[in-house]
Amino acid sequence: MKTILILTGPQGAGNHLWSKIFALHPQVSGWSALLNEYWIGHDQEPFARYWQDPEQLRYYRWAASDWYVTSMSVPYMMNGEPTVPNFKAFVTKLQMAGLRIKFAVLGRDQNIVQMQQTRVRGAPTLSTALAEFDQLAAPVFLSYELLHLYGAKYLDNIQQQLGFPIATADPRIRDILAEDANTKYFTPIAHHPTDDLARHASRKHT
Repeated sequence: MKTILILTGPQGAGNHLWSKIFALHPQVSGWSALLNEYWIGHDQEPFARYWQDPEQLRYYRWAASDWYVTSMSVPYMMNGEPTVPNFKAFVTKLQMAGLRIKFAVLGRDQNIVQMQQTRVRGAPTLSTALAEFDQLAAPVFLSYELLHLYGAKYLDNIQQQLGFPIATADPRIRDILAEDANTKYFTPIAHHPTDDLARHASRKHT
């Protein structure tokens, strides 16, 4: 049965990074153009026109693969305007085409997400995204932090949860994960009162 994975998350949660990861597998029809570019606007995502007008999915020819990925953040930018994906209409048309649908919701530290949204878009949109995700059926949650921490081992786990092919041993994953975008939001502190408690608890007692 042909299967499509819908990747979605709050704006700034790593849609582009995860789209690259899923596009690596040779059996998956994904956003392959991203593998040659650092960033591309969501208006150029392979299914962007169908997110805008789900009715057009009835003309789509599902001949490229048995596995598809589409990625849309909430909101995404379409022609310069923040746009919330119409999940209900999109999913309905996919079901009419006979596809099996899987959802993956992306996660990232909420403080970083809100700072990123404010920096890039002028205001946080996290609450809008969270409200939209309530309508998704049985999503698997993907963590930006766990991906950087555990790498291929985490992807093996995600592959089992999703039942969806991931190129977990592809050497390009190392390049994709070379930069942890969270780093720029961290400012080290020299000392915190709990440091003293931790040192006291861990010392030897005679």
